[in-house]
Amino acid sequence: MEIKNIPLHSVHEKLGAKIIPFAGYNMPIRYSTDMDEHYAVRQSVGIFDVSHMGEFMVSGKGALDLLQWVTSNDVSKLVDGKVQYSCFPNQDGGIVDDLLVYKLADDTYFLVVNASNIEKDWAWISKNNTFDAELKDMSADLCLFAIQGPKAILVLQKLTTVDLSSIPYYAFEIGTLAGVENIIISNTGYTGAGGFEVYIPNVYAENVWDKIMKAGEEFGIKPIGLGARDTLRLEKGFCLYGNDIDDSTSPIEAGLGWITKFSKKFINSEKLEIQKNTGVNRKLIGFKMIDRGIPRGHYEICDMEGIKIGEVTSGTQSPTLGFGIGMGYVAINFSKPETYIYIRIREKLIKAQVVKLPFL
Repeated sequence: MEIKNIPLHSVHEKLGAKIIPFAGYNMPIRYSTDMDEHYAVRQSVGIFDVSHMGEFMVSGKGALDLLQWVTSNDVSKLVDGKVQYSCFPNQDGGIVDDLLVYKLADDTYFLVVNASNIEKDWAWISKNNTFDAELKDMSADLCLFAIQGPKAILVLQKLTTVDLSSIPYYAFEIGTLAGVENIIISNTGYTGAGGFEVYIPNVYAENVWDKIMKAGEEFGIKPIGLGARDTLRLEKGFCLYGNDIDDSTSPIEAGLGWITKFSKKFINSEKLEIQKNTGVNRKLIGFKMIDRGIPRGHYEICDMEGIKIGEVTSGTQSPTLGFGIGMGYVAINFSKPETYIYIRIREKLIKAQVVKLPFL
């Protein structure tokens, strides 16, 4: 498979980023250290270039009906200027992808999907478009910057007349940013540190990036790579597609019942409703290490006898908390908070405890 470059690839090279292939794109993994970048976002402000993400426009008289059918959440509850977290259920009880749904206007919606799933999602939504909705893949036309951290609002407010403090969480406004008109400025993000995500046409992207970096100088803004993005999202218990959710995990197992609304019919809703009512055999849990050790994806989760009861899907040493944390699927009888479990690390059983998410 050909690995693509994001539009600002050369900018990141000049910034000294370590660049690796990720989800089909050459992406900056870090510029300094994961720890420094993590703390920059938690304590002040950082900017991520996540232009590998996919964007689809869904419009026309069949737009709402199509989205009601292909997504698990209730799109009819959205009002203009609001964002909804959702997923595409598949016909086997798993998840095609998780996504954000933006309502721009009646019959006009903007979807943001994972980079690794752009082609799969486009095929899925196109295949299910029996509602005469108009679809447009805008993934190659837009850059996505995430300006995250407690000082993000102070940085961006210098560059727009939109009152950012009036935009609630999971809401957006369309306005002028850094001299560019009609920009979606969204109070969303994947760090749990507060901040905004902005969608910029490629032609303006480098200029907007430079202006954001300049506006953030007084707050010590740093460019942030995917390494810190992963530790930040994990501390908040946010699922990563391909790790914590995939085609074989149901939203009920994954703790995403809150985005799975049975007030409407959607793909596989009957089977998922049965799952919700009768229960599941396994569940996605968060856990913290009691003994020293760093959990990693695919490590076995065991009971005290060393019998495998599940598998780690995401794990790291938490920079903020100072101990190992992780997520994984376990047999349902081991999923209750405060239950002791064991992570097999280099053939040793290292003690851990199930905790409620988020970790902080």
